[in-house]
Amino acid sequence: MNILTVIPKWIRTPIRDLLWKVKSIPYIGEGRLCPVCGSESKKFRGFGYPKRQDAECVHCGALERHRFMWLFFQQQTDLFNGRTKRVLHVAPERCFQPLLRKKLGNNYVTADLFNPRADIKMDITDIKLDDESIDVIYCSHVLEHVNDDRKAMREFQRILKKNGWAILLVPIFPGLTFEDPAIVDPKERLRHYGQEDHVRRYGSDYVDRLVEAGFIVKVWTVNELFEKDDIEKMGLTPASGEIYVCTKNQ
Repeated sequence: MNILTVIPKWIRTPIRDLLWKVKSIPYIGEGRLCPVCGSESKKFRGFGYPKRQDAECVHCGALERHRFMWLFFQQQTDLFNGRTKRVLHVAPERCFQPLLRKKLGNNYVTADLFNPRADIKMDITDIKLDDESIDVIYCSHVLEHVNDDRKAMREFQRILKKNGWAILLVPIFPGLTFEDPAIVDPKERLRHYGQEDHVRRYGSDYVDRLVEAGFIVKVWTVNELFEKDDIEKMGLTPASGEIYVCTKNQ
């Protein structure tokens, strides 16, 4: 058992922050820049299984896909243009949540089925929000955990305003999407899907599912937006993935 879980939160949080800072000491230096927190380090920390080198910011925990996403928010969207927007963030990442809340204020709503830190409890296959009530939806690496992902996509399409946009990210693998409802054992899911709590392995036909749900989809890659030196400095490796921007098919 993690001893931090039995310590009161008002003590636990500063202890966790202190431990995080101590672990970052070997990475002090220059060479890498995290666009999420704006901090430099000698390199990024290894992360994942199997471990990816140069992956995680030692200051805020942002991974490759987070760094790409934050840059995209800043440079390719109207998220921070000052106009009021109702933003739904599903399964909020720790590296994003405080920044987005500070920038967007009370119109920023986090949602999760299990995370008690989220503003609202939400099953994305049955969203209790009105039609066309949300300006921006951001949902990253969630749909691969959802049994009826097509229903979740339709729900996102339903609540999105006509002039709104959604970014729905999933891990993509070579080939076509593979799923088998009969695979329920965690070890078998790990073997087939790469993670014990995944229910499918998305492939190049992921966009087809989004289109089927009523979206128009634009796909962006790192190489389209950044020069080689910036890609290296900010650790925008192939693990950054692709960004799927979805608008309503009107």
